Amino acid sequence: MTPPKTHHLLERIRTDWHREAPELDPSPMLLFLLLARLQGALGRHVEQTYTPAGINPSGWDLLLTLRRSAPDTGLTPTELSNLSAITGASITNRVSRLIEKGLVERRGSETDRRSARIRLTRQGRELVDTLLPQHVQHEASVLEALTLEERAELERLARKLLTHVESAESE
Repeated sequence: MTPPKTHHLLERIRTDWHREAPELDPSPMLLFLLLARLQGALGRHVEQTYTPAGINPSGWDLLLTLRRSAPDTGLTPTELSNLSAITGASITNRVSRLIEKGLVERRGSETDRRSARIRLTRQGRELVDTLLPQHVQHEASVLEALTLEERAELERLARKLLTHVESAESE
């Protein structure tokens, strides 16, 4: 059976909760489900860029981070973690996978033997430079559904909500 489209699913959930617990307002749950479905759909859409190259979302994020932010000497794992969406604990494994693919290299620091630096290989840089225009186009094609004003409003609301959640997490 084909899963229902999200809007049908949301209405079904709303109806079911109204029947089972009429005093409950399911709106927060429905909005979270909507956002989760949106996040999944967006991820699947942009993964079309790098999945054929055998790269997963975390690996792509690290490659992009190294391409845009790393000096020629590379970044330390801590710097890489701070500049990407990947947590520090996951960096080592993800970098190792990219090393196995020949896309990044790990070099010992010239000034601190305890510290390593991660940088793109020539092959990694070429891969990013080849896929990046397609990646940006995939993202732009999704956003074409919104006017410039709607995009600005979406960004404003997303930043406001994220600031609120991150503030609550740090308390």
